[in-house]
Amino acid sequence: MALATRAVPRPSTLATLWRSTIGKKTVMAVTGVVMLLFLVAHMLGNLKIFFGAGDYNAYAGWLRTIGEPALHHGWFLWIMRVGLVASVAGHVVSAWQLSRRDLAARPTAYVHRRPRASYATRTMRWGGVILALFIVWHILDLTTLTVNPRAEPGHPYENVVADFRNWYADVIYLVAMLALGLHIRHGFRSAAQTLGAVTRRGDRAFRIAGNVLALVLTAGFVAVPVSVMTGVLN
Repeated sequence: MALATRAVPRPSTLATLWRSTIGKKTVMAVTGVVMLLFLVAHMLGNLKIFFGAGDYNAYAGWLRTIGEPALHHGWFLWIMRVGLVASVAGHVVSAWQLSRRDLAARPTAYVHRRPRASYATRTMRWGGVILALFIVWHILDLTTLTVNPRAEPGHPYENVVADFRNWYADVIYLVAMLALGLHIRHGFRSAAQTLGAVTRRGDRAFRIAGNVLALVLTAGFVAVPVSVMTGVLN
């Protein structure tokens, strides 16, 4: 009598998609868009600091009341944080696995030198590492206030000003924002291409949009520490 063979379960559609290169690129694109939307909102919120301590502290307090009474106090921020952590994790894991897959497909060096890539393209990986480390620093610096020696809980305006009076905080922040600008400049068009938004006619428009977006976000974020260093904010 022939032995019955056990049926091998087929992988789910999501698992199959995740294992594919296009699936990982899609995860990178979608999570990149989520983080980009957050960065735009975050930059606009940061710029409220130029309206004074009262407005900025009120804005920080308002963030904790979003969704009330349906959500409890502060729940919106925690939901947003969990979503951002998931996006960062998906973005980083996808990038790392795609990088390893790319290296595995090219085990030997090229005989002919490839055309030089743009500066942003050649620094995408290092820029990603810098940004990942900066996220950890930023949370410890202005969220938990662990590494901000002059911070006082409940005083966000004063904590930002006190933080950027430390030269090392300025250096860390400025380097990270420059890396962010380069990351967006290259990643914006790549994400649009992965999601099928780039056409032959619209390619140049997406490149320009990526450059403008990178410049605006970098300038917007850098404006705060520079203003503290120059005495505009005190």
